[in-house]
Amino acid sequence: MGSAQTGIFALGTASHAYLEFDGREREAGRELVAAVASLREPRTTMGGVNLVAGFRPELWRELVPEDIPVNVVGFNRDLVGADGYVMPATQHDAVLWLSGSAYDVIFDTAREAIAALDAFASVAEESSSWPYRHDRDLTGFIDGTENPNLIDAQEVAVIPEGRPGAGGTILLLQKWSHDAAAWESLPVASQEQVIGRTKDESVELEDRAPQSHVGRTDQERFGKIFRRNMPYGTVTEHGTMFVGFSAEQRRLSAMLESMAGVTDGVRDALTGYARALTGAYYFVPSIQSLRGM
Repeated sequence: MGSAQTGIFALGTASHAYLEFDGREREAGRELVAAVASLREPRTTMGGVNLVAGFRPELWRELVPEDIPVNVVGFNRDLVGADGYVMPATQHDAVLWLSGSAYDVIFDTAREAIAALDAFASVAEESSSWPYRHDRDLTGFIDGTENPNLIDAQEVAVIPEGRPGAGGTILLLQKWSHDAAAWESLPVASQEQVIGRTKDESVELEDRAPQSHVGRTDQERFGKIFRRNMPYGTVTEHGTMFVGFSAEQRRLSAMLESMAGVTDGVRDALTGYARALTGAYYFVPSIQSLRGM
């Protein structure tokens, strides 16, 4: 029986770091995976650090072909939508997501992890995140209103027993940059039409437009996912880290296609104010599978 990595569901953490790695040598994939698997969740007097590890689907399949769904693939090509809108593919070999009570603990742990993996991989992308006004993103809207509770999240995010990759999950990781000046120039009523919800209470608008963000990412249509989005960046350059987990990759890819207007030429209105900078899929194996490496 496979158990999901516990950090996926560790809510309430105040500091986050996302480290994406590229292997130094293509032939050293097993050594990289083994090195990542050997990392442990450290404990300090300031609190614990949750560590979630994932891998490029093709890399994990090379090593453990029976332990991943057959149709899971990396974000290997740019997603091109209506009007030439592009969500870039920036697939890397491995990801570490660290979360904890304070950034100094995350900082030290991240440095230790990078040092431990240095012989096999280099950091290709690094981002740090923190909560904003409890549960809002940097648009000022509540993020994750449709998220399932922790009981239902297991069913939504984790591959069930009896299927390849049981206990694992598929992660979509994207960094979205906000055009803060353009967004904040909109009156609240216009912002609400873009999102499809009220700003204060996050109530879905009865007259929401089909191109609203809610309309283009309707989980009743595409299937439920479990999101752990967080704000990232500095005062002058910031946005949202999209961190989405699903037991089925197609739920995630179908939402992106809808946002980009791939199927019907209608783009998500939010893409006028937010731009994807990165895009990668990772297979996050079960605890037991990691230990086996």
